[in-house]
Amino acid sequence: MNQQQRLHNEILVIQAQQGATESLEQLIQCWQDRLWRLAWRLTDNEQAAWDVTQESWFIISRRIDRLEDPSAFSAWAYRITSNKSRDWIRRQQRVRRADDTYAESREETQCHQVNQQAEKLSDALASLSGHDRAVLSLRYEDDFSISEIAEILRIPSGTVKSRLHHARGRLRHLIEDTKDE
Repeated sequence: MNQQQRLHNEILVIQAQQGATESLEQLIQCWQDRLWRLAWRLTDNEQAAWDVTQESWFIISRRIDRLEDPSAFSAWAYRITSNKSRDWIRRQQRVRRADDTYAESREETQCHQVNQQAEKLSDALASLSGHDRAVLSLRYEDDFSISEIAEILRIPSGTVKSRLHHARGRLRHLIEDTKDE
């Protein structure tokens, strides 16, 4: 920034301190891009940079009358934008930590529920007859087709279908009974 631009800036600051909104608007036009670039470099987020810049201008406009040295405007504006960027980063870190804690808690709850369900299923399967367990195991654990199960058990496919149907019904009934407990 050359001497003439610095002088122009100082005049705009003095006028803005005296309440001239046009001068503040000119300062915003002159400094908006620079402050946004700083915020973007610090936050590494385009939308956050706009939000931070807007917050910075709000602070600048409310406190410009407190700036004792108009030639220090650029450093002052950069410091405000830098502080607002750090505030944004801290908020994001808190949000991430809260999200991580929530996700871990939710994951633990889901794992616990899955483990409980698996335990109930295992208990229910253990209480079924050998025929029922065999047909269910071949179909759902080993992923055999109806015709393959028929060949393995040396029974007709219709019998396999019937046994599967009844075994699923008995299993469902056992699981529903454990829900009521």
